[in-house]
Amino acid sequence: MRNLTRRECLGALVAAALAPRLDGAEPSGGKPLRGAFMILATPFTDAGEVDWDDLTKEARFVDQCGAHGMVWPQGSSSVANLTKAERLRGMEVLAASARRTSALVLGVQGHDTAEMLEYARRAEALAPDAIIAMPPSAAKNLDDYREYFRALGQVTKRPVFVQTSGGVRDLAPTVDLMVDLAREFPHVAYIKEESAPLLERMAAELTRRPPLKGVFGASYADGWLFEMRLGLDGVMTGMAMYADLMARMWELHVRGEAEALRDAYSRFLLMRNMNEQVPGSDLYVMQKRGIFKTTTTRTGGAAAWKPRRATLTREAIAEIEYRFAALKPYLRG
Repeated sequence: MRNLTRRECLGALVAAALAPRLDGAEPSGGKPLRGAFMILATPFTDAGEVDWDDLTKEARFVDQCGAHGMVWPQGSSSVANLTKAERLRGMEVLAASARRTSALVLGVQGHDTAEMLEYARRAEALAPDAIIAMPPSAAKNLDDYREYFRALGQVTKRPVFVQTSGGVRDLAPTVDLMVDLAREFPHVAYIKEESAPLLERMAAELTRRPPLKGVFGASYADGWLFEMRLGLDGVMTGMAMYADLMARMWELHVRGEAEALRDAYSRFLLMRNMNEQVPGSDLYVMQKRGIFKTTTTRTGGAAAWKPRRATLTREAIAEIEYRFAALKPYLRG
């Protein structure tokens, strides 16, 4: 892919935003794959075990908030600290959870093609609305990526999201590769884009619909306001504690209420900044909103994990509460 100049990049994004949607981004007979898709965090007990009841509660919260989709397990789900048995059980738990409108997207990434296919076949049996996979970390080159996603395209006919990060360091799937996959497998046509150079890649992807059907931002929605206004199809990110706020922002965007959207997004960024200053703030909000019982996470990897509880000072909690109060006009009751 030829490197675009900054002017060409922005021009392509603007053209994509203004162009009519003719790409069939919504799968025939399925739930719409556009809007705010929340990557579910994995809840843990104080001892560090997965809390399956809270995972179900989180999924129901996201659905009741009007979010357009839920995704599990990805990076924001602590997937690197989950065992194979936990990943398989979690998919079953979520497939069994009552959902009204939110699309369920199950993550099937693996170290290599064989591991990915084990998860993919189990996901396929559970009939989610879509599937997502990071590239394989065992790959040597882009041809390995191609064969991995081709294998995924052959095992399912459901919509497939290609996540551009999470594979080999400094090796993202090229736009041309993802377009080739979409041409060969029309259901492997959705992208979760979070690789540099971000705007350049998004510009190229948006101008190649079809065969691509959906381009989503990510990265904790840090750039979502700009991405919405540039014509992306949604965001896929780990912000389940703000599912109602995220759904509301998409609604404001669709209705063209630009000033209200800017205001809501600005208030959201206050909370994002808080979590960067005080790690664990998001888990505190999860607990505050009655979704999780604890603020415990895991460290150390799937084979040797250890529990870690987020402990916040009284001053930090006061600041979270002060900032959270600003969100209330945009939250559900």
